[in-house]
Amino acid sequence: MSTATLVEIILAIILPPLGVFLRFGCQVEFWICLVLTFLGYIPGIIYAIFVLTK
Repeated sequence: MSTATLVEIILAIILPPLGVFLRFGCQVEFWICLVLTFLGYIPGIIYAIFVLTK
């Protein structure tokens, strides 16, 4: 695991869409994470960590 991935995961725990945005930009992964975060903070975190580690 690289340092950049670790920083993205830490940001994904604090603010899930930000961690995903740093990796993917405004692609579909970001928008899914944003919607999940609005629906519930925990689903946004789970999705963000899943996307960043796959």
